Amino acid sequence: MTTDKPSNRLHPKVDEAYDLMQRGKLDRRGFVRIAALLGVGATAAYTMAGLPAPAMANEMPFPEPEGDPVSGGTLRVGMLVQRMDDPATFSWTEMSNQARHIVEYLAMTGVDNVTRPMLAESWEASDDLMTWTFYLRPGVKWHNGDELTADQVAWNVERWTDPALGSSNIGLSSIAALVDNVDTGEQDDDGTPRMETRLRDGAIEIVDDLTIRFHCKQPVLSFPEDLYNYPTAIVHPSFTAPFSANPIGTGPFTLSQLAVGERCILTRVRETETGEPFEYWGGEVFLDEIHYYNFDSENQLVAFAGGDVDAIFSFGHEQMAFAEAIDGTILPARTAQTLAVRVKVDQEPFNNKTLRQAMQAGLDRARIRELVFGEAGDVGEDHHVSPVHPEYAELPPMVRDVERSRELLAEAGYPDGIDLTVDVGNTNGVWQQSVCEAMRDQWRECNIRLNINVMPSSRFWEIWDQTPFGATSWTHRPLGTMVLSVGYRAGVPWNESNYNNPEFEAALNEAESILDPDERRVVMERVQKIMQDDAFVFLPVWQPVYTIARGNVHGYPPHPTTYHQFNKVWVG
Repeated sequence: MTTDKPSNRLHPKVDEAYDLMQRGKLDRRGFVRIAALLGVGATAAYTMAGLPAPAMANEMPFPEPEGDPVSGGTLRVGMLVQRMDDPATFSWTEMSNQARHIVEYLAMTGVDNVTRPMLAESWEASDDLMTWTFYLRPGVKWHNGDELTADQVAWNVERWTDPALGSSNIGLSSIAALVDNVDTGEQDDDGTPRMETRLRDGAIEIVDDLTIRFHCKQPVLSFPEDLYNYPTAIVHPSFTAPFSANPIGTGPFTLSQLAVGERCILTRVRETETGEPFEYWGGEVFLDEIHYYNFDSENQLVAFAGGDVDAIFSFGHEQMAFAEAIDGTILPARTAQTLAVRVKVDQEPFNNKTLRQAMQAGLDRARIRELVFGEAGDVGEDHHVSPVHPEYAELPPMVRDVERSRELLAEAGYPDGIDLTVDVGNTNGVWQQSVCEAMRDQWRECNIRLNINVMPSSRFWEIWDQTPFGATSWTHRPLGTMVLSVGYRAGVPWNESNYNNPEFEAALNEAESILDPDERRVVMERVQKIMQDDAFVFLPVWQPVYTIARGNVHGYPPHPTTYHQFNKVWVG
């Protein structure tokens, strides 16, 4: 086996970021994040920034265990238990949590928003950010005894770009930079040429067994960060759906039992399928088993109080008083989780922009936040970039104007008002219905009459991307540019609004390549304003997230994405 070792040269943009930090234009944690993305080890990046580095397990992406860890035992977690069909098309964080200890990622973004190597040992970027080289850890073994190789990683990325698969990964800035839209030679019924997304020739280069290089068509800063997006888990090339039928991975656990809607049991891998001892690359793991038990969002805290589980996925702000009365450790996280109440811009009546503007003018977002979350969470601005995102640009506050809403409604052709129906599934709590009810009550004064169609969660997820007017929960991503790429670029699988604005995408591409925070925010201000002005997603609040664990559960991570990575968790 040959390897092409990385150079020790600092990327010039690390020097640029360091200079920005020294001049007070980039905060120290922002420098750490950027330096780590550009190949500087996280510990070294913290040192350069003059900050104490979190204790990590031998330069692994995992934290050092808390206290004096005890090996063995079972961690019981309350969470929805779902199907495990194909990691590349997972659409729920819970699905990925069930699989996360079996299949792993090239990189891992921690609770400090710093991305560290995981299956990759390191990476480096070209000066222009258009070529990214990843160096895999040697000796990483699959559960069947095979060794992880660059060819296998390439197979995964090629698979993500197959339009027949429909993976949301195609919307990530990094993966989008590897593909082109090409004319298939066929036409739609109206004579429009039928386009298809295809991997560009030469986009992926296998340098040697442990080195893979990606050639992008445009600069991308967030390539490693994108690779911890939950559908980017690396599966074995023998994979066929469903994953639950043959769960081969590189992680410390395997699937022993899956009963959808009941339980998911993970057990430690002790030997490979060939009978050889399995040595996990990530160091010591303390738990013997992880048990997920199915409880919906409203009942997870009840299950915890009753002693049925040791920790839960999350609970809502409305349950805080209950949580505070229970013996457990509450773990809060400020997040970019939200409810996108969106319309399809190409379907009547929502293809009428003036109508959408009338709807937008009729909302008091700060009041909605107060009604639903009190002082917790953040106020939304009808674009999908949160104040917790490092590239967020502050826009002027959106002010409710009932008279203007009525005027716009009349201009749109509805002088007597309009009746609308929104579909909501309460997919991670009744707070979603509460948001829609607050919007309904405010819109009533504007003569916009809203009916709320509350659906079972499972039924909502069958139609979430088809309904003309729906309220969809979106999980946290570490970057605003990441969620904008996944959810709002033309033609990507998760573009539930059918939004298509070349000006928006060009500005997003530009923002992705800028390092200077002040310059980047200028462009992001334009990105956010374009989205806000197009008035197709009503995003009034950012959700606060809480979880809880028993006192004997050590190292339970309050990750803003609610991702579970239990490698260093122990019970005692």
